[in-house]
Amino acid sequence: MATPWDSAASRTIIHPHTPTFLDVPTGPEAQPFIREARPVYNAKKVESWLSVGQAIWNYIDSLEIEWTFINPLAYANAGEAEPFCSFVVVIGVKPLTVSFSHAVDVATTAQNMLICAGFAEAEAAVVEGDKTYSVSQAARGPQLLSFDPLLDDVRELRHLFSSTLGLSISPFKFPHYAGTGSLYYQFGGDDKRVALLTCAHVACPPLEYPNTDKIITNPSQSREEIISPGPGAYDSALKALQADVDRQIRSIKIRDDVLVMLGDPMLNEDARITKRRTEHLLLVDGAKERIEQVKELLNVVQDRVDPSKRAIGFVLHCEPIEVSSGPRRFTKDWALIELYNDMIDWNAFRGNRVYVAARITGPQYGEIMWPQAADSADYKYPANGLLQAYGVVQEDELRNPQHLDIYNQKCLLVVKNGATTGTTFGRVNGLESFIRHYPPYGIDETSTEIAVLRYSKDYPRFSESGDSGPIVLDRTGKIVGVLTGGVGPTDGTDISYITPYFDIHAQLTAKYPSICLYPVIN
Repeated sequence: MATPWDSAASRTIIHPHTPTFLDVPTGPEAQPFIREARPVYNAKKVESWLSVGQAIWNYIDSLEIEWTFINPLAYANAGEAEPFCSFVVVIGVKPLTVSFSHAVDVATTAQNMLICAGFAEAEAAVVEGDKTYSVSQAARGPQLLSFDPLLDDVRELRHLFSSTLGLSISPFKFPHYAGTGSLYYQFGGDDKRVALLTCAHVACPPLEYPNTDKIITNPSQSREEIISPGPGAYDSALKALQADVDRQIRSIKIRDDVLVMLGDPMLNEDARITKRRTEHLLLVDGAKERIEQVKELLNVVQDRVDPSKRAIGFVLHCEPIEVSSGPRRFTKDWALIELYNDMIDWNAFRGNRVYVAARITGPQYGEIMWPQAADSADYKYPANGLLQAYGVVQEDELRNPQHLDIYNQKCLLVVKNGATTGTTFGRVNGLESFIRHYPPYGIDETSTEIAVLRYSKDYPRFSESGDSGPIVLDRTGKIVGVLTGGVGPTDGTDISYITPYFDIHAQLTAKYPSICLYPVIN
């Protein structure tokens, strides 16, 4: 399998009749454009899609082709509301494994199967690409820092060292793997332990551990510790802190040069000079204060350079990565991390609040998640940029969303905070994708996952390496799913995959009947 998110990006290799989503304008007047993948919502075709999708993968299997994903999508030109291609099935195959003739057979047969199943407008294409897991490969210490966006200085950097959701985690023994924590749980009754949900392939990377269940049932068992932040996130945060100091020093130099040009205050001087001098003196004072704040934080976190000082808990339960037994065949890929009680400042603990204000302002959040005035009745910016996870998006809401996107089309808009990419936004697809898993990532089966598409070409990818594990929420905080991996980019396609939370919740309660989300903290 290709290294997650490496240079082996997906690319189209064959299609039966040049699908419209691949048409390229020609001639001297032709202008370049960017294609965007769009979600498909069609409740009437949900069941027929599952049936024909399975028939397509069975046909591909009969050709002994190593396929990797099947994504039902629409395509539009970036910036245009209406898709020019309303339905295309994009079939991924392992790079350099499929002959031209087999690719033609797959694309042509898939299109014919779709048309026979009632998808009259359907097209099909084959692309090279791998589904990748968004886990990067590159004596107890002090507690995780408290985090208060309202009062904390340099909050955009401090939250990286806190327990606020979006926290970076890594296995202590194999710290070059990195992922993200999902949600906090309690076990009910008198059991006061707190656990953090994440992906199994983050807690116990399949390249390093056998794909079997791992459960701690007594204190004498050996423990696989988890650290936060992981080494990549820790090093990046230290560099960001030092870069912030350097930036402020340069800023002071620029302001001081301006103050020299403005000269000392003089009697009856031009009022504009007085105004500018006051402005620049305030800017210099602000930069100096910022330097002191950043240096103070830097001194605190540099004491955690030893990974053993960043151990926050241990793997309590890690499910084997496999296809669930339910009718939808979603992937089982979850683990619970039991937290060390003394590593959390419980008086300042935020619970299941996701910090969505990283690199984005309140007004920008509103413009992204409520882009249409007619759809803004429930608009409310989360206090201090902390979005409370509460409630669950059920299957019917995935199929029939009521949000309006930037093109005034109905869509389920979502947000997540991953350890690598921070706050990003996306659009959930209404039809399932099919994913073929191969060793060493656990299984050799086909599972079902839900695709999340990039919000638009003007926004970052929804996920990158190290982002496996974060919880994905709708704009009001309802829980949609857990991010597990992605594929792309190819021809404007940039896809992340989630396992819906209603399925994960059923898996959790089957193992721990009394488990519940950590209570909302007022």
